[in-house]
Amino acid sequence: MVSSRPSDKKTKKTGAKKFRAGSPSASPSVVRLAVPNKGRIAAPVMNLIEKSGFHLPDSGSERHLIIKTLDPGIEILFARPVDIPEYVATGAADLGITGHDLVVERGSDVAELLDLGLGKATLVLAVHEESGIFSVEELAGAKVATEFPAITKKFFAARGVQVSVVLVGGACEATPHLGIADAIVDLSSSGTTLKTHRLKVIAEVLTTSTFLIANRHALVKKQEKIDEILLALESVVRARGQCYLMMNVKRSSLEAVKKVLPGLSGPTVMDVASTEDLVAVHAVVDEVRVYALINALRRAGAKDILVMAIQRMIR
Repeated sequence: MVSSRPSDKKTKKTGAKKFRAGSPSASPSVVRLAVPNKGRIAAPVMNLIEKSGFHLPDSGSERHLIIKTLDPGIEILFARPVDIPEYVATGAADLGITGHDLVVERGSDVAELLDLGLGKATLVLAVHEESGIFSVEELAGAKVATEFPAITKKFFAARGVQVSVVLVGGACEATPHLGIADAIVDLSSSGTTLKTHRLKVIAEVLTTSTFLIANRHALVKKQEKIDEILLALESVVRARGQCYLMMNVKRSSLEAVKKVLPGLSGPTVMDVASTEDLVAVHAVVDEVRVYALINALRRAGAKDILVMAIQRMIR
């Protein structure tokens, strides 16, 4: 279950570039939410925002830096994912959606409010499968290529291993083959890319996901509106992978059906105006279980079964 409580964990400052002075801050009466303008999580994030009810007006193909939503109290700032942690930390945005890995890399002092469950991955240390290297310590004096220099330096420093960090802007997995580096620190979700490039993982550096982050000052000044946004996003996250089952059951078969049906807090049972002595049974179940459940429910005596998608779940 995701948590709606802000993290008390603060990260140390690094030499990360700050949001430039003079840039407009969010209005005192409006919550500005920074979201990725590109990258693999950009589309899923916009889908999440739409499902949460923060609808953007149709502006055709034109894309602006800042867009008002249909809620006058919320506006969207489109930014590079790597910049969002500092935009939020400095108050250029009140909230942001970006990767936990980028928050750590930038060393931004923000509160992580909610794991959105998107873009899950692991930052791994990998070497060529024929390198003969099997441990972190064996990389002493080696060159390590990465897009995450701060995290990488901290990882090796904590283990007392001195390496040379080579900063790359992409295609990190190709650097061992080109003789640019002896190892890489890169994000991996399925491991397919690493296998394709004949790389093996020798250590996990950091697990990451996409988070809703907040400016600590805005959490106090705009608490009511931020709580509203948090609840809306959290309700969509909770509904993910769940579906709603409705069915009619003869009262004599109710106990058999209840044994089959898991539900979040047990099924809801209501009388049905029928001469067949029926009850209506409603329950929320995991989507992956529906296929097997329907057959089991039919055998237990359920009929007229409806399966519906759930947009939001609020507890």
